[in-house]
Amino acid sequence: MAGALVGIVTEGDFLRRIETGTMRSRPPWLEFLLGAGRLADEYTHAAGRLVGEVITPDVTTVTEDTSLDNIVDLMERHRINRVPVVRGLQVVGIVTRRDLLLALVGQHVADHPVARDDQTIRDHLLRELERQPWAPGSIGVDGMVTLTGVILDDRQRGAIRVAAENTPGVKSVEDQVAFVEPMSGMVIPPAAA
Repeated sequence: MAGALVGIVTEGDFLRRIETGTMRSRPPWLEFLLGAGRLADEYTHAAGRLVGEVITPDVTTVTEDTSLDNIVDLMERHRINRVPVVRGLQVVGIVTRRDLLLALVGQHVADHPVARDDQTIRDHLLRELERQPWAPGSIGVDGMVTLTGVILDDRQRGAIRVAAENTPGVKSVEDQVAFVEPMSGMVIPPAAA
């Protein structure tokens, strides 16, 4: 059908090329297992001069009503950077990782205007921590974000700091969270900054 998607050419199609000496190299036993047909296809792809020879024919596509969450899952699962959007057999657009990042930034700015007062910052951060399964039950927040409280796994410290730093309006974070080693009960204060 005229205008139907038959494949896609991306920069990934030019990573393994004869001209750059980057053709895939394998042990002979693996080449034997892959078979002559697959090796011939790889050679055509690496040395081809026509679009039809270097194209990736099995294209992962989405429709206009595919959720962004599903698109991100497809990109991760197939290790791809762009996904054509089709209506029937016609290509009507393309979603790239860059598009997703721009949408994320735009949505974040729209959803999170910069807080002006400490109480708004505190409330926002505590709501974020309440949504996280790794967050400790009580963390205090005051002023320009001074974190206080107790954690039982020191990896929580970094995650709490990231949550605080991502809170709109936060300009600095001071860590005063104590780590209690679960086996011994020893309290370890935060390292001096």
